[in-house]
Amino acid sequence: MSETFVIPIESNPEVLNKFLIKLGVSEDFSLTDVYGLDPDLLAILPQPVLAFILLFPCSENYYNHRHEENEKLKEKPQKIPENLFYMHQFLRNACGTIALFHAVLNNLEKIQLKDGAMKNFYEKTKNLSPEDKGRILENDQEIIKIHQSFANEGQTEVPNAEDKVYFHFIALTRVGDNLMELDGTRKIPINHGKTSDETFMFDAAEICKKFINREKNDCRFTIMALAASCDQ
Repeated sequence: MSETFVIPIESNPEVLNKFLIKLGVSEDFSLTDVYGLDPDLLAILPQPVLAFILLFPCSENYYNHRHEENEKLKEKPQKIPENLFYMHQFLRNACGTIALFHAVLNNLEKIQLKDGAMKNFYEKTKNLSPEDKGRILENDQEIIKIHQSFANEGQTEVPNAEDKVYFHFIALTRVGDNLMELDGTRKIPINHGKTSDETFMFDAAEICKKFINREKNDCRFTIMALAASCDQ
């Protein structure tokens, strides 16, 4: 089976918000840049904050940490919320789109889905396994077409779909009272422990800091918050 590629999408709130609207996500919530992880800078984010989207470099340090974390989880399995929406990534370079789907589809008690590509995908896949969800996305030509159209809108030079990408998107969001790290390239989601509406953005910031602190000489990180739209 040949691998399916898409063009990597840029970490750009302006582009990604248009992308979400095209997918059928209501405009009550939108993405905004996170300019710092200190409490004072987090406090200026529109409220409520439902998720963080983290873009980070795929370094040797990261993969070493990931291996160690996987080994620990084999020895001590974690609790996974029953109502979690989680899918695997088979569509190459689609990690940004998958992170957005993870952020939105785990917050449907607050975010409205209009008729459109994301709602159709959710209704088809909500009761399926993470693998089956990912396989359906891999072949969803409507979503792929929308992704490709917005991947061409960023401010940076558009790479070829086949080029190796050295950065990766994940989502951090609250599911019940759990802080979940959702990465479609991993077999399982990661439960980082208890959180709440009031503490989520501070707890998620601590997870982001751990990613950043593993890369002492690399500042190529961006963080966006999925939060209440300022004009709502």
